[in-house]
Amino acid sequence: MGDIVAELTWRGLVHQTTDPDLGRKLATEKFTVYCGFDPSSNSLHVGNLMGLLNLRRFQRFGHRPIALAGGGTGFIGDPSGKTQERSLLTVEQLERNIAGIEKVMAQILDFSPGGAVLVNNADWLRKLTLIDFLRDTGKHFTVNTMLEKESVRARLEDREHGISYTEFSYMLLQAYDFLHLYEQYGCRLQVGGSDQFGNITAGCELIRRVEAQRGGNRPGADGLTWPLLTRSDGRKFGKTESGAIWLSAERTSPYEFYQYWINTPDSDAGRFLRYFTDLGEAEIRDLETRSAAAPQERIAQRALARSVTELVHGVTEREKAEQAAAALFGGSREGGLSGLDEQALLQAVKEAPSGELPKARLEGEGTLFLDLMVESGLWPSRGEAKRAVQGGGANLNNVRVADLGRKVTVGDLLHGKYLVLRKGKKDYFLFRVNG
Repeated sequence: MGDIVAELTWRGLVHQTTDPDLGRKLATEKFTVYCGFDPSSNSLHVGNLMGLLNLRRFQRFGHRPIALAGGGTGFIGDPSGKTQERSLLTVEQLERNIAGIEKVMAQILDFSPGGAVLVNNADWLRKLTLIDFLRDTGKHFTVNTMLEKESVRARLEDREHGISYTEFSYMLLQAYDFLHLYEQYGCRLQVGGSDQFGNITAGCELIRRVEAQRGGNRPGADGLTWPLLTRSDGRKFGKTESGAIWLSAERTSPYEFYQYWINTPDSDAGRFLRYFTDLGEAEIRDLETRSAAAPQERIAQRALARSVTELVHGVTEREKAEQAAAALFGGSREGGLSGLDEQALLQAVKEAPSGELPKARLEGEGTLFLDLMVESGLWPSRGEAKRAVQGGGANLNNVRVADLGRKVTVGDLLHGKYLVLRKGKKDYFLFRVNG
């Protein structure tokens, strides 16, 4: 079966385990392993990608993964890593969110017969009565032990917000999930980020106590966690100025997704190649060596962006993202942006300012490029616009304009309705031509 723990270890993906002998057990026995996912939105984000990829790695090593969508626990919310209680979701919101994240999971895990299993804990938690839960589950936990968990202790120390009984009970519900999966699927391993270790060990302990109470002799349960995701530049992983980076194309375009990975700091590129790709150890080391020798070429970042974008969005969308990036950031080039399809073009200039332009102004002899330069606002005056053209710093559709008398006509339109002006290397303006 191979040593999955050794694989995760060289990738830097083992933070804690409940059993130092876990690697040997996983190398000799087929395990069912689960990871839970929060349905607080209708898509998963790049922070969730670690869990999906690690389940995928377990699957490749011959184990059976269970992806758990927290449709039941989502009514409460996990206090781990949170400084205050979040707003509670309605049943309708949760159902929409579950449908969205199930779609994302199916892009990465193999759910064919005999493969991964997708479960929603609402299916069993909604049937659970309070009396039964307190009698059969609550009795196995002491408040003293629960207060020792980092996620609870941190919230108790926050006098302004504290922690509600609702969130305080989350640990017990997650432990019950583990017990349910242990009994129904033979699941013996839960994995997650290091902030989940307290919840995971609570589940292991519940399983041990229930088995002992029943006089059973089945193998116990274990847990494994990986480090929390961080960036060396201090910015929160998975966030940009525009917001979170999502795994669904409806929330974050494949081009934006690709660019997020391209912009990975040099100091993080090797680590993220280990975390988020299937590339081997020798290949990653080679990429790191080549990147260190020529950091301006962003060799490691390109390999990272290519691999992760293809995994999440497929080959076609990855190729479109690469084409858009090459057209936008590859400098002035023959053909400019004319080779991009409309969707890729709009993705590429999504963050650029834009304005309307009547098509009539481009008919016949057209309009002076200098006039459009000033109208775009990229160049504040006609004099500055002239100097930019003379200095080679003005581009139309990513083709350098060197003629001060250059006229822009209908023939210059991209897809019959767009003009893209570029100042320098990164400042763009999009004209939407109507009429």
